[in-house]
Amino acid sequence: MSLKKNKDLKLYFSISEVAQMFDVNESTLRFWEKEFDIINPRKTSKGTRFYKQEDIDAVRLIYHLVKERGMTLAGARQKLKDNKETTIRQEEIVNRLKQIKEELLAIKDAFDAFAPKV
Repeated sequence: MSLKKNKDLKLYFSISEVAQMFDVNESTLRFWEKEFDIINPRKTSKGTRFYKQEDIDAVRLIYHLVKERGMTLAGARQKLKDNKETTIRQEEIVNRLKQIKEELLAIKDAFDAFAPKV
């Protein structure tokens, strides 16, 4: 079973797992949670955060805007306010293109491994 399918079976993720997914600090996630109302992890009475898939999707979207596109938090907040659906579609397209690139590079590497050395 692939890693992606295992993730799909899991309902909640800890803040450390989400931080690892995006290679950011846990404090960054807590800060984004305060800045963006679309991130709403479930919290226990002790304050432990549990992220659902929809929270991870929101983090992915914010990560795309802030880290990949270089927007400020205020700019990202305004972009989501003005045109959230288009922003989501653009992030999904970029994400899918990255996956295709990884697949193509894996095919190239496999081909190079079997190609005769000249």
